[in-house]
Amino acid sequence: MRKPPLFITLALMAACTQSAPKPPRLTVSAESQARAFAAAYLRPAGKTPAPAPATNPSSPEKVALGRRLFFDTRLSSSGVISCATCHNPALEWGDGLSRAVGHDKKQLARRTPTILDVAYADALMWDGRFDSLEAQVFGPITSPNEMNMPAAVLVERLKGVESYRRDFDRLFPKEGVTVETVSFAVASFERTITSPVAPFDRWVSGEADAISEPAKRGFVLFNTKATCSKCHAGWRLSDDSFHDIGVEDHDLGRGALDGLETLTSMQHAFKTPTLRSVELRAPYLHDGPAKTLADVLTLYEGGGRAVRESLAPELTYFTLTERERADLLALLKTFSPATGSSSPPPVALRVQDRSEEQER
Repeated sequence: MRKPPLFITLALMAACTQSAPKPPRLTVSAESQARAFAAAYLRPAGKTPAPAPATNPSSPEKVALGRRLFFDTRLSSSGVISCATCHNPALEWGDGLSRAVGHDKKQLARRTPTILDVAYADALMWDGRFDSLEAQVFGPITSPNEMNMPAAVLVERLKGVESYRRDFDRLFPKEGVTVETVSFAVASFERTITSPVAPFDRWVSGEADAISEPAKRGFVLFNTKATCSKCHAGWRLSDDSFHDIGVEDHDLGRGALDGLETLTSMQHAFKTPTLRSVELRAPYLHDGPAKTLADVLTLYEGGGRAVRESLAPELTYFTLTERERADLLALLKTFSPATGSSSPPPVALRVQDRSEEQER
């Protein structure tokens, strides 16, 4: 058989080379990519309970007293609201409402934040107006819109309960029941409210199968394209800072505090909430407009809804595919304990020892 001319043979070879499929490019697995970010989220050993300040050393007895106060409705003027009314352990230490309800059933402007891991926070409340657990205790108690209880009245009320008077005298022998000692006791209890180990923690610690492959892909997105980690950083998944994320409302947040009125970056800025047990803590954002985590992702994908000078520079436009959105949601679920609620069932919100209360 006659061979084709050499130039035809070369042309056919070139054509075959051009049409042949290229081998797939090797990519780093989602597991490996995610592992590259994992160290920054490793939960430190020995972080439960949180270390107490030298001015208020902890003890089991002080924690027990603080727990009793936390669940006692005597701390409100109406006698029907306790700290646990809004910070319910069965609701991940929140209340499950879009906005909190305070004294005389008044709806407040902001929703109740969880107090999980709050002992490690640098500033407390949505606007960061308190810098310690001890300082924040009487904020809600004395607020006319929340518990509406004057501090001096509460002190006298607690002195009228024999068991309280006895416990305070034993734990604070030089002071007894005072505004400061009540704050010390409640803060000591709040310092023990820490998030449990979640599947995400087990995976970060090296348990390869603790979370799913979609969740691992979601973690890569969390740290890259979706830029979640710019604010939700570290083992508590919060940078403890304040950002305007473009929620459409008139609340100035941290920008309303004295001395911050003229600071543009603090206008409409609210504290970055922890993502611990986030799947169990709907609705979301400081005034509860997002009913689901998917709604929150939609807000961030659009770079916020409000257009204003104070918008956080961390807020950027991005577009997620259906799979990417599902992967991110899968990741967010791993921040919650595998067994559901991270907290025990709620105890009675009323301490039934009125018989001990003396008329004064």
